[in-house]
Amino acid sequence: MRIVVANVNTTEAVTGVIAEQAGKVAAPGTDIVAVTPFFGPTSVEGNFESHLAAVAVMDRVRAIEEPYDAVVLAGFGEHGKEGLAELLEVPVVDITEAAAHTASLLGRRFSVVTSLSRTTGQIRDRLALIGLDSRCASVRATGLAVLELEADPARARDRLVAEAERAVREDGAEVVCLGCAGMAGLAEQVEAGAGVPVVDGVPAAVGLAESLVRQGLRTSKVGGWAAPLPKRITGWPITGP
Repeated sequence: MRIVVANVNTTEAVTGVIAEQAGKVAAPGTDIVAVTPFFGPTSVEGNFESHLAAVAVMDRVRAIEEPYDAVVLAGFGEHGKEGLAELLEVPVVDITEAAAHTASLLGRRFSVVTSLSRTTGQIRDRLALIGLDSRCASVRATGLAVLELEADPARARDRLVAEAERAVREDGAEVVCLGCAGMAGLAEQVEAGAGVPVVDGVPAAVGLAESLVRQGLRTSKVGGWAAPLPKRITGWPITGP
């Protein structure tokens, strides 16, 4: 089984962290193929960057020549899942939905701890789109930008633990989701501090993608995620032949 894990930003160090965490939970025989977009922002923190990254990820995934069985979209609260689902027949799993669905199996209410406060609205919108906003107790921000998380892991851990503790104590969260792919690898430390289960969206998405592939399930091509209409699109694809 080959699973493509697509980083939404162009920072290779973040792709490396994502690949490492995906590889840790992948079952024997599962090949993780981590990819970085050919163009786009170095970090995604807002709607403009998110829409740009969505196009970049679709372009990057389209350029993969070898067959693969599923795609994980490794951007929390980001756009692009629906476009990939139209383009592909293999399962497409967004780490936002994977984390939220997993958290909903572990407790009645979950909170998300993310990077900057400007991204909380996007996360709320994504949870509403997948029908899990009512299970979300809060979306809290650490105030740290995505690249700061990678540059100073100790500070990131302390901020994450502090906000997770507040989510449990003040918001009634029973589970915490890490709201940024750049937080991959910090779940155990946050769980030790907050005292509740902590879900990292990257491992959650990889596990869910593996399960869908093993069941022989594919993306429905009837209705909302039917293949794009055959037409000429000027300038597409952007990269490659």
